[in-house]
Amino acid sequence: MSRKYLSIGVAVLSAFLLGGLWTDYHMSMDSPLKNQETAYFEITKGQSLKAIADGLQGKGLLARPFWFRLMAWAGNASKRMKFGEYEIPVQTTPRQLLGLFTSGKVRHYGLTFIEGWTFKQMVEAMNREPGIVHQTEGKSPVEIMGLMDSPGEQAEGRFYPDTYFFSKGTADIEILKRSYRKMQTVLADEWQAKAQGLPLHNPYEALILASIVEKESALAEERNKIAGVFSRRLAKGMLLQTDPSVIYGMGEAYTGNIRKEDLHRDTPFNTYVHTGLPPTPISMPGIGAIRASLHPDSGASLYFVARGDGGHVFSNTLAEHNKAVDQFQKNRHE
Repeated sequence: MSRKYLSIGVAVLSAFLLGGLWTDYHMSMDSPLKNQETAYFEITKGQSLKAIADGLQGKGLLARPFWFRLMAWAGNASKRMKFGEYEIPVQTTPRQLLGLFTSGKVRHYGLTFIEGWTFKQMVEAMNREPGIVHQTEGKSPVEIMGLMDSPGEQAEGRFYPDTYFFSKGTADIEILKRSYRKMQTVLADEWQAKAQGLPLHNPYEALILASIVEKESALAEERNKIAGVFSRRLAKGMLLQTDPSVIYGMGEAYTGNIRKEDLHRDTPFNTYVHTGLPPTPISMPGIGAIRASLHPDSGASLYFVARGDGGHVFSNTLAEHNKAVDQFQKNRHE
């Protein structure tokens, strides 16, 4: 065979091989991954391109890791990948996956803090989340507030109840800071718009009262009425006599029922013993309770008692209140 024909043969073979490789490359990069349902993949900080491709292959997602690495290298995408956990929908191609990794659109989780929760319940909820880095676990509220650069502040009630979204690897202290800042903003704004003549001297007192209203009101439409009762009692120097505050002061001793002796126990939170507000909030109030405390209903009621269906009976006089107690709560503190 002459050199001419040999050269032509080599060229044809090379073209055939290159064409086959080119076809294989495009088919590999533009054919859907192997997942039959939404898959999740995490890129860790400092992870190499080879480790990422091998990890995808190991999960059964990627059939040709070499082509994936070549495309990432050729497009300089290997240096632009963002670490984090990614959600990979069905029918995603390797080319689209590379775009996802360089976009930084990592998977987000939601953590909800509920109105009326205590700080202890908030911390417990964070500790149950496996995607969070637990920097506060085992630390006291005082230590946690120190980590938040708020030393000397009481933790209870300082955080805003809401749903907070985070990516895997977020520190719990960062979520707490977001909740803390939101409560500061909300409380400051609501304080500026407060009604006149309130028996409250500062936003923190409003927060304390709101925390009580939050625990006392099962029905949103009663919040302003309940806040009105407490505001009038504060203005008159009367005892607030609110059970949720007593329960909070009992701590672990509370087992689901308040006895008569509990109402006489001298704790800072026993509003059957001490006049005025308790020293700190007793829960995390929501916007409804905060607004009600700063805009209480006008009226003459000084008492209320639970009916047992979530609502309350409001009374102007002690005699009226005692009748309501006999009707709905006769055996409550026996």
